[in-house]
Amino acid sequence: MSYAEKYQFSIENREDFWAEQAAHIEWFEAPKQILSTDEKGFYRWFKGGKLNTAYLALDHHIACGRGEQTALIYDSPVTKTVKKYSYLALKEEVAKLAGGLLQLGVQQGDTVVIYMPMIPQAAMAMLACARIGAVHSVVFGGFAPHELAVRIDDAKPKVIISASCGIEFEKVLPYKPLLDEAMDTATHKPDYCIVFQREQNHATLQVGRDIDYATLVDQAPEAPCTPVDATDPLYILYTSGTTGKPKGIVRDNGGHAVAMHYSMRNIYNVEPGDVYWAASDVGWVVGHSYIVYAPLIYGCTTILFEGKPIRTPDAGTFWRVIAAHQVKCFFTAPTAFRAIKKEDPDATFLAQYDISSLKAIFLAGERCDPPTLEWLQQITQLPVLDHWWQTETGWGIVGNMSGLEQFPVKPGSATKPVCGFELKILNEAGDELPPNQDGYVCIKLPMPPGCLPTLWNDDERFQSSYLSTFDGYYLTGDGGFIDDEGYVFIMGRIDDVINVAGHRLSTGAMEEIIASHPAIAECAVVGIADELRGQRPVGFVVLKDGQNIDEASLEQQTVGLIRDQIGAVAFYRNTILVKRLPKTRSGKILRKIMRQIADGESFSVPSTIDDPAILGEIEQRLHERHVGNLNAAL
Repeated sequence: MSYAEKYQFSIENREDFWAEQAAHIEWFEAPKQILSTDEKGFYRWFKGGKLNTAYLALDHHIACGRGEQTALIYDSPVTKTVKKYSYLALKEEVAKLAGGLLQLGVQQGDTVVIYMPMIPQAAMAMLACARIGAVHSVVFGGFAPHELAVRIDDAKPKVIISASCGIEFEKVLPYKPLLDEAMDTATHKPDYCIVFQREQNHATLQVGRDIDYATLVDQAPEAPCTPVDATDPLYILYTSGTTGKPKGIVRDNGGHAVAMHYSMRNIYNVEPGDVYWAASDVGWVVGHSYIVYAPLIYGCTTILFEGKPIRTPDAGTFWRVIAAHQVKCFFTAPTAFRAIKKEDPDATFLAQYDISSLKAIFLAGERCDPPTLEWLQQITQLPVLDHWWQTETGWGIVGNMSGLEQFPVKPGSATKPVCGFELKILNEAGDELPPNQDGYVCIKLPMPPGCLPTLWNDDERFQSSYLSTFDGYYLTGDGGFIDDEGYVFIMGRIDDVINVAGHRLSTGAMEEIIASHPAIAECAVVGIADELRGQRPVGFVVLKDGQNIDEASLEQQTVGLIRDQIGAVAFYRNTILVKRLPKTRSGKILRKIMRQIADGESFSVPSTIDDPAILGEIEQRLHERHVGNLNAAL
C-alpha cells in the first residue's frame, strides 16, 4: 500500500489503523478500547491494556531467543571507552537496579529524577523505573542547581539517581555539588540519592541519604516487570527554556510503545538487529525516544555516544562511530552538521572512514537549512531526510516515511505528514488555508498515540497552552505552509514571523537565503523594533573556518541576496558577524533573546544555554554596529 493510501486510512479509520499497530507489541492484557476520552475530556489510547515498557525493550527479545544480540553500544571518545551490552546483560543490570529501587521504597506510580551524563547507567535508570512502574523524569546532566530544584519540587521524586560527574570535551564537571545545592534549596526532599561513581571524579556521599550505585546494584535482587495500565505515565520530561513553573510533558506507556515501534519501521526503515544511532542526549526527547526506547522496543542495537560532533577529538568523530559500529540509520540535529561543516567544509575526515553501512541520515530538532542539507547530500551521496516533531509529540509529525515510500527531497521541507497526524494550516480566525499560504500549523484532534495526554499535575495549562486557541485542534506553536504537492514547510515558531510595515515575513525564509552564501557556516535572522516599520530583520552570521571576508562586503552581498529573492519590502539592512550564535545545549538558536537584547528588553538567561558569555558578545557587536535599542542589562 502506498503512503497516500496508508495516510488516508490512518485519518479516516484511526481506531482500525492503530489497532493494527498495537497488535505488533506484546501486551499482558489486550486493550479494551483503542480510543477513548477520560473524565477531563482528553483523548486516551488503548484503555484497559496492560503492558510493561521495559519488558518490551528487553525481556521480550530474550524470550524470542535474541538475548545475545547487542542491545546497547556505549561509545565515549571523552573517556576513550567502547563497551557493548547484550540484551541479556542489559536486562540483568536494569533488573538489579530496579530491585534496588524497590528496596529503597520506590513503588509503582512514584517518581524518580535522573540527573546523569551520557553513560549506560542513565539508560539503565530509565528502564529500571519503567520496569517497576515508577515514573522517571530525566533532567539534563549539568543543569544549574536552581533549575534542578524547580523540577524536583514539581515532580516530587522519592529518589534521585545521579553520577559523580559529566565530561565536556576534556573538562570534568562534578555533579555532586550541583545536586547538593539543588537538594538544599528544593522544598521537596527526596528520601535517597543514588550516585554512580565515575573514575574521573569521586563524589563525597552524605551518610544516611546518599547511596553508592554499584553497591546498591551488587546487593539487590533482580526485580520482575510490573504490569501497568496503558494510560499510566511512563515519564515526565520538562520542556527546555521554561521560566517559573516548569511544563512537564507526560508520556504514557501504551501509546508511547505502539508509536515507537511503528516509527522505527515506517519512518526510519530499519529492521530488528540493525544498528541505529541517534546522536542526542537522554536529557532531551530525542534521547528518550530514539536512544533508549524505540530502538530497544523494536529490537535494534542502539548507540549511546558521550562526545560532541567536533573536538572529541575532531570533526571526524561521527564518521568514525558510523564506520566502527556499522550504523545503518543515523539521526542528529542540523546544528551538529553545521559545526562539522564549519571545521571541515571539504569533508576531509569523511574520506578516512568506510561508511558504506549507512543508508540514510535523518535530521530534526530545528529546521534544516538548505545549504547544510545540500552539503550533506553532496559529501555522503545518501538520502538526507529532514523531519519535524516536538517534545510534546515524542515522535515525527512530518517526515519522509522511507519505510513506506521515500519521496524526492525538497530543500526546506520536512516532506509530508506522518500517518496519524492530520495536519492543517489555519489563519487567525481558525479557517483552513489553501496551499502555499503561511499560517498556524495545527494538528486536528485526536492526535495519534505517543503524544502528550496532558501536563504533569496541570490539566488547565495543557488546555490553555495547546487546545484553547482553535477548537478541535492542537496548536503546535509553529508557522508554515503546505505546498500544492502536500509537502510541509515549517518556517519557525509563530513569534519568528515578523511584521515589516504591514507585511508578514518569515525570518526562516531569510535565513535560508543568507545561509546560501558560500562563506557562511550558519546564521540567525531576528526581527528588531523599528519606529517606522514596526519591525525590521537583522542577520547574525558565523563564517566557515578559513573565510576572511570583511563585514562590509558580506553585508552588501547578503542584503543583495534578500533584495533579489524577497524584495525591498523586507527592509533587510544589517548583517552582523559573530563568532558564535547563542544556543541551548540541544542546539536550538535563542532567537527570542537575541531580539530582546537588540530591543533593550529585560530577559532571563535560560538554564539551557550552552554558554551565557555569548549573549554579551551579541550585545557588544550590536553596540559596535549601532544597531537596535541597547538599554538592557545582562
